[in-house]
Amino acid sequence: MDLQQRINAFVKLGKFLSQFSSEGFEKKDHIEHNDLFFDGFKHQVKLAQEHNGWFSKENVLFSLNGWSNQLTDKNINKWIEKHNFDTENLKTIAIIMAGNIPLVGFHDFLSVLISGQKVLIKQSSNDKQLLPFLAKYLEYIEPKFKGRISFTEGRIENYDAVIATGSNNTARYFEYYFKDKPSVIRKNRNSLAILTGKESDDELIALSEDIFRYYGLGCRNVSKLFVPKDYDFQKFFKAMYHWNPIIHENKYANNYDYNKAVYLMSQFEMLENGFLMIKEDESLSSPIATMFYEYYETEETLKATLKDKSDAIQCVVSSGFLDNEIKFGQTQLPNLWDYADNVDTIAFSLTIC
Repeated sequence: MDLQQRINAFVKLGKFLSQFSSEGFEKKDHIEHNDLFFDGFKHQVKLAQEHNGWFSKENVLFSLNGWSNQLTDKNINKWIEKHNFDTENLKTIAIIMAGNIPLVGFHDFLSVLISGQKVLIKQSSNDKQLLPFLAKYLEYIEPKFKGRISFTEGRIENYDAVIATGSNNTARYFEYYFKDKPSVIRKNRNSLAILTGKESDDELIALSEDIFRYYGLGCRNVSKLFVPKDYDFQKFFKAMYHWNPIIHENKYANNYDYNKAVYLMSQFEMLENGFLMIKEDESLSSPIATMFYEYYETEETLKATLKDKSDAIQCVVSSGFLDNEIKFGQTQLPNLWDYADNVDTIAFSLTIC
């Protein structure tokens, strides 16, 4: 199977996913194998919601829409243009996936297969409905994928390299267990936003998407604010307010109530608006329904702080502060070339020998 065949297959997958959006499900006539897969995937979306209370229909469809937009011929070719795919070197790369947001491991899956390698997948129990169905669709639109995609629920065996995502604790286990294999081991990372007090209402409203999408469970969700001394949080709270219906989601509300009770009993100072609490704290990782913040004195001292904590930061939202900053509202809309932890998984896959 050559590179163009792999590209064509994923472009067709993107077109298939375009039928499932927050605007509704629309079966299109020109999609290959639609009679066989359309209704089945509708059912898988429903099962994903039922299996995991964090996977609301809105969030599942948001993820599907994001992948549909990325899986175009133009985007894929831009993504892969700097790599050399001339060498046929079929190896098996195992992927241990997280399950915090829908299809969170899809980029690794895509990277390995577009590289021409075989993939062995161990899914999280929290996110196991969607990807196997999409893998089966790929095998139908490109039969040469058969035998290159496999799933396991048990011990990972017969592989040449591994990409594993987990917590800081599981990362230590991964590093020991896979010490004799080429590996990419991902640990906890968080995202943050830098505010100056000069942000427009539109920028702050866009920031709310970075904070609340997927209930804040993703590593690209903003969990920490850096603000100047005497920052006025009233404008910030006003921009967040349109997300107030989130408090009616049971799992989110339970976390909000629990964390609020803990803070009150511990007599921590905090501000809250009925669905979001903000608390001064040096940690980058905040609990659900909570946003940590920290004051900075100067831009120079803040840049030094960010450099010291770079290994724990996934992305930074700001305006004109860093060269590699993310625009407000864009953290959950990464491009194919926006790699987790800045590790090029195509380059990794191509070097396995």
